[in-house]
Amino acid sequence: MDTISHEGRKLPADEAGKGDLLAEYLAADFPWYGLDDGWNGRRWLSSVCNGPCTVEHGTLGHGDRPSRRPGDPSPRRSVSVVTVPQRPRRPSGDGTGQMEATSKASAASLAGVALLADSWPWQLDRGTRAQWVDQQTTLAWELSDDLDGTDWSDLAIPVDGIPCRFRYRESVYGWVLAGELSGVYIGVYGHGASAYGLGLSKAVDLSTYATG
Repeated sequence: MDTISHEGRKLPADEAGKGDLLAEYLAADFPWYGLDDGWNGRRWLSSVCNGPCTVEHGTLGHGDRPSRRPGDPSPRRSVSVVTVPQRPRRPSGDGTGQMEATSKASAASLAGVALLADSWPWQLDRGTRAQWVDQQTTLAWELSDDLDGTDWSDLAIPVDGIPCRFRYRESVYGWVLAGELSGVYIGVYGHGASAYGLGLSKAVDLSTYATG
C-alpha cells in the first residue's frame, strides 16, 4: 500500500517510514543545522523528540549509521548534529509542573549521552553494561553542567562560513561540541572523524537526508 508524502508524491510502502520522519522534521518551528557542503559523505535522518505541541529537539546524521551489532569490529566514521531550540521555562504538557529552559548545557548533555548510546560495551555482561551506562550517563550530565571547566576547551567551527565559538571535549568514545547560535543551541558528536575542519550550515536540504 502506498503512502502520500508531504510533497504529494506517492511513497512505496518501504519508504513510508522515511516520509513520516521527514514530515516530523519539517514540522519543527526552528531551523535545522547539519554539516556544510564540505562533507561529501552520506547524510541521514536520525531522530526527532516531539513534545506535547511542538518538536523539542532532533538530530541529523552524517556518515555511517550506528550498527548496534554486538562484537562488530568495523570502524565507524560518523558525525551527528543535535539542534535544540531556545525555549524558556514553560508548563509541562500534562500541566503538572514546569519544563526547564533549554540551554547550551542541554545540547551538550544530549550529544554526550547520544555518543555513549553509540558506544555500547557489548563485551560486558548485561548487568555490568547497565552499570556502565548509568555511570557514564551521569558523568556526561555532570560534564555538560560545567562547560567552563577544564574538561572542555574552545574550538572555532565555521557556521555558514563565519567562525563561531564552541566548547569541545574528547573521550575514548569520541568527541562532543556544544555551542549557541541564533535561536538554537547546537550539540555535535562524532566517531572516527575529526572535529577539526568540520563546518556547519543552517541551510540544510532535508531531502538529501531523507534519501540517505
